[in-house]
Amino acid sequence: MTKNEQLTAWFAGRLPDGWFVGPADVTVDRDEILVVGQLAVPEVPADLSAEALQVALAGRITSHREQTRDARIGVAQEAEVTFGRKVAWGARCGERTEIFTSLGVPVMTRLRLPERQVLDTLIDAGVARSRSEALAWCVRLVGKNQSEWIAQLRAAMTDLEHARDAGPEV
Repeated sequence: MTKNEQLTAWFAGRLPDGWFVGPADVTVDRDEILVVGQLAVPEVPADLSAEALQVALAGRITSHREQTRDARIGVAQEAEVTFGRKVAWGARCGERTEIFTSLGVPVMTRLRLPERQVLDTLIDAGVARSRSEALAWCVRLVGKNQSEWIAQLRAAMTDLEHARDAGPEV
């Protein structure tokens, strides 16, 4: 069983029934566990504008966040002790997704002049306020534009983890 499967199963058993309309999506990295669940779309008049619908979706997410706060804190504390990672939460309603709490993890990197110039250009153009923010912007851009390739890499890593788990015990 992979770490992600273990965490998904743990949260499936630990989250209260009725929080989400289906199983929560659980994503894990070295520092954090992110749990995002789908909420039911609120009933609204059929002639409601797209902008008003977004307000309704945001309201549903905010309501869920406020109503589940104490229970989410309890589950997160238990998970942090069990798995040694912080827990972040989010909710999806319709096409809208909001992440409530998430770590901003510093990442060290050494960049040469041409890479620093790219970051500084983003700052000078007003796209980012700092090199850190510019680098985060670049990472999001790669994630968005190369999502299929990134998904293939993740699938290959999952296959590798399964192969290691199935290997001989030492």
